[in-house]
Amino acid sequence: MVEISERWGKSAALKLKIADLTKTNTEASAMNVESVQRVSIPPPQPFFMSLKYNLKETFFPDDPFKHFNNQTPLKRLLLTLQYFFPIFQWAPHYTFNFLKSDIISGITIATLAIPQGISYAKLANLPPILGLYSSFIPPMVYAMMGSSKDLAVGTMAVGSLLMASMLASVVNPNQNPKLFLHLAFTATFFAGLFQALFGLFRLGLIVDFLSHAAIVGFMGGAATVVCLQQLKSILGLQHFTHHSDILSVMRSVFTQTHEWRWESAILGCCFILFLMATRYFSKRQPRLFWMSALAPLTCVILGSLLAYFTHAEKHGIQVIGELKKGLNPPSIRDLVFVSPYMTTAIKTGLITGIIGLAEGIAVGRSFAIFKNYHIDGNKEMIAFGTMNIVGSFTSCYITSGPFSRTAVNYNAGCKTAASNIVMAVAVMLTLLFLTPLFYYTPLVVLASILVSAMLGLIDYEAAIHLWKIDKFDFLVCISSYIGVVFGSIEIGLVIAVGISVLRVLLFVARPKTFVQGNIPNSGVYRNVEQYPNANHIPGILILEIGAPIYFANASYLRERITRWINEEEDRIKAIGNSNTNLQYVIMDMTAVANIDTSGISMLEELNNIFGRRGLQLVLVNPRSEVMKKLNKAKFLDEIGHSWIYLTVEEAVGACNFFLDTCKPIHTKDESEGGSNV
Repeated sequence: MVEISERWGKSAALKLKIADLTKTNTEASAMNVESVQRVSIPPPQPFFMSLKYNLKETFFPDDPFKHFNNQTPLKRLLLTLQYFFPIFQWAPHYTFNFLKSDIISGITIATLAIPQGISYAKLANLPPILGLYSSFIPPMVYAMMGSSKDLAVGTMAVGSLLMASMLASVVNPNQNPKLFLHLAFTATFFAGLFQALFGLFRLGLIVDFLSHAAIVGFMGGAATVVCLQQLKSILGLQHFTHHSDILSVMRSVFTQTHEWRWESAILGCCFILFLMATRYFSKRQPRLFWMSALAPLTCVILGSLLAYFTHAEKHGIQVIGELKKGLNPPSIRDLVFVSPYMTTAIKTGLITGIIGLAEGIAVGRSFAIFKNYHIDGNKEMIAFGTMNIVGSFTSCYITSGPFSRTAVNYNAGCKTAASNIVMAVAVMLTLLFLTPLFYYTPLVVLASILVSAMLGLIDYEAAIHLWKIDKFDFLVCISSYIGVVFGSIEIGLVIAVGISVLRVLLFVARPKTFVQGNIPNSGVYRNVEQYPNANHIPGILILEIGAPIYFANASYLRERITRWINEEEDRIKAIGNSNTNLQYVIMDMTAVANIDTSGISMLEELNNIFGRRGLQLVLVNPRSEVMKKLNKAKFLDEIGHSWIYLTVEEAVGACNFFLDTCKPIHTKDESEGGSNV
């Protein structure tokens, strides 16, 4: 009890000493640090004004309605039309030179869209004609509402595979093809509905949870699964698994070796080699882009001629068969809104819609950078949503902006979104007059087109790049890939998003804190681990907090800061410097953009701990939001307004002044034989 009383008495003496030092801080600063600029407290702001500002920055960071101020009602109507229908913005300035370029690019992408559309529809277990339907109506809608000059709209491989796997878990496409088709229309409707709502309510940040690493792994895994699925057509198999994982596919392939058709396999390999060769030459010589663009249609023509003259269907090579002639029939009455299928349609629509947005917006922004213009993600969502809703009413299934078509459109020299209109007209003419010509097109040709397109999505170079730069990003990438290939498309997507969100939570829950030191011969203070030559300041510990302080990290920061103090005191003892004990803890809060009540409570606890240990807390550069909350919580009164500085250099200067003018009081502890402050 006596020992405790003595220590308590010393602690009280320390508090009085610190109080005296704090009291003289203002006078000392006026005499010796006259140039120091104090951190001011922002003026109070009404709650609703602050809420309005935060909501605006969250959902309207681009301020799309800034031009509406001081405008007449007619002008506002025109600006609204231009916002939702960008065609009213660029059409008045359209020129004949633009038209020539768009016609060339539109016809070029049509030659790719026709065989690709048929192939992707087969991948989705849907009638091949739907691939052509989906390359007619949706591009027309996007041309009016899309903000990208380069994006070429059409069906996508990943979306087709997703729709096939998710709907097939409820309805067998072979046993009940009509219901499966109607569910595809319904899922497309919900995909468009979700996309449009995301855009209207400015929820584009949802797509941001799909990180670049997650997309690389997911797309690579999906491309691998698509290639594996094509073994059915390449080997000429009649029966095949509906599961997408690699184990099921390999089991299905090698348990039917007696049904393999060598004729189909040789033909498929030849077409794949031809397509890969044209892609290789097009990459080596960008001027030869038309080779890779025309190669799929060339394969279709050659394959059809070969099948026609050799009667290939008699040799085990399957052909497409009859395609219905005519334009898109209405399908609004085919939508299914009854249980239990509606739940599956909603889930499929949500997932395929998000994937479509992620792919389309990423592709559009990538090519917009080359031409130095901006794409509004929320406007793109509205455009995608509208074209899919309209598409679901006109016998189309999920569409987006696939990379392969967009790359061809860009290389062909498109100038505006009118190239989509030209492509749609070319597809319309095909639907009206040319569909009978596809009767003898071998399925192995469509499989070859899919395989060659998917091999370009397996971006192993990006995975290697992730491994070199960020191992955690590589983990996200490879986990997503493995989830898709060995599990399913949905599992891979959940893994990709889950690990990405987990990483964000780890960044929030475990923010970085660093000890800063002085760079010799300068007033700069930096992380001592990054700059080993940075010097520790005697009697002062400088800490940098690297993130906002919230309830999720408040406890961790309290423990980590306490540990930094213990380590600093141990370091001082290790070097045998008994003249200068640790007396000041400077917290650089430049990176602390915000703080909540848990964070304020943590600072109050730290301040109490510092008081018991004879330490003074000094804050550097708290942001405006932090200053407002600390002032309302009366925390600034606790530590003293004079212990807040704009820069670390000024804070260190003030602390050094007190260390020089007010030497610490040393008291002899007879029981321990040492000296204490």
